[in-house]
Amino acid sequence: MTSRIHRQFLLLLSLFLLSPSFGWSADSPKVTIDPRAKPVAPVVKGPRSDIRVDTTVVLINVTVTDPLNRFVTGLEKENFKVFEDKGEQKIVHFASEDAPLSIGLVFDTSGSMGNKLTKSRQAVGEFFKTANPDDEFFLVQFNDRPELVHDFTTNIEDIQNRLTFTQAKGRTALLDAVYMALHKMKKAHNPRKALLIISDGGDNSSRYTESEIKNLVREADVQIYAIGIFEPTSSRGRTAEELNGPGLLSELSEQTGGRHFAVENLNELPDVAAKIGIELPWRRLGLGVNQASIRGPG
Repeated sequence: MTSRIHRQFLLLLSLFLLSPSFGWSADSPKVTIDPRAKPVAPVVKGPRSDIRVDTTVVLINVTVTDPLNRFVTGLEKENFKVFEDKGEQKIVHFASEDAPLSIGLVFDTSGSMGNKLTKSRQAVGEFFKTANPDDEFFLVQFNDRPELVHDFTTNIEDIQNRLTFTQAKGRTALLDAVYMALHKMKKAHNPRKALLIISDGGDNSSRYTESEIKNLVREADVQIYAIGIFEPTSSRGRTAEELNGPGLLSELSEQTGGRHFAVENLNELPDVAAKIGIELPWRRLGLGVNQASIRGPG
């Protein structure tokens, strides 16, 4: 009995499923179920915390002078130490260069220079051989009075050509010539300025006094180098002005940090001038240190 009831139930279920009224057919649309997307946590934007570290080389220009304001040469990297906030910085770069100069040539053409002019011109030529191409020069000649023979120029041949036609005559207005040269130097284009005086003695024709010129020299930012061409000390023909010449040139030059070279042998003139040319350049040193700068965003 139970088996017959079970078979009847299965038959009715089969008819029900195959009936069109149930709505299941091959033409019915397919149904698909997509999985639910997982929720994504929102991104909260905060301040950037990027850090950029740049290492740059900082260049420091240096000049070194002694107590007499003379420039010290021959220095190397090992002679320097650089500190920042009491911390020593490593020097990673060292270089030197000759900074351009403005130079006034004060040239004696008084009568007593007659037999000395040729060697004096040669001395100027040797001095020019040591010049920096960017140096500028002017020429003041003097005998009874000073004269600006050539204004500032970087063409040294122009100066030498003017010296070729100089003639020795008259007295010696050395102090007036120094005054004129210092006044002209106010129009120099370079920060470092110097005068080179070539003369054979003291002064006997100037309007300005020795004390006036010394005071002017102290106030001027100009170094003075001098070549004094003197007769031997034992010579009897030296005048009072010539006897005072070495002292005057020494005082004018040394109080500016320059030097005076006394020459008795004319053949030494070119070598002395070349020596001044080597000593005179302003040796500008460049030191380079690493500096790390830490910066924030950007």
